[in-house]
Amino acid sequence: MVTSDRPEKEAPPEKDAKAPAEAKPAKEAKEPKDSKDAGAPKEQVKEAKKKIKRIVSKGVVHINASFNNTIVSITDMNGDVIASCSAGAIGFKGSRKSTPYAAQKAAENAANKAMQMGLREVEVKVKGPGSGRETAIRALQSVGLDVRSIEDVTPLPHNGCRPPKKRRV
Repeated sequence: MVTSDRPEKEAPPEKDAKAPAEAKPAKEAKEPKDSKDAGAPKEQVKEAKKKIKRIVSKGVVHINASFNNTIVSITDMNGDVIASCSAGAIGFKGSRKSTPYAAQKAAENAANKAMQMGLREVEVKVKGPGSGRETAIRALQSVGLDVRSIEDVTPLPHNGCRPPKKRRV
């Protein structure tokens, strides 16, 4: 008999056809090891709170018309958002988001959501140089909102940051 200093390697266990079904139980949710209340139920499902429908008669429509997208947010007089929508949220992608038609659809969508909460009179505040400014305002009027005032709140620098370089196409 030959003896060696190395320990003998054990042969890997052979796999049976029944072994996987018996060896692995169904996947269960793992509990944290340092759980304080091990005997308590794992998770209690919280009931979703019912969204309170506020009735608002006056509001402010903020239209942010950038070169790439148009975002319409409708708030109450305190500034709490009632409804909002953007051209990208409706489904327009890429350069189609910056079109006047996309701005019109975004304004109509946001206005319909707000009108379900009782909104009738709005003040409009427009920000940005985008192409959807006027069409978004017209869309608000066509849906049936009473536009009381229109204000341009585009921020103008008093020679603040340097603008981006001119494009050479």
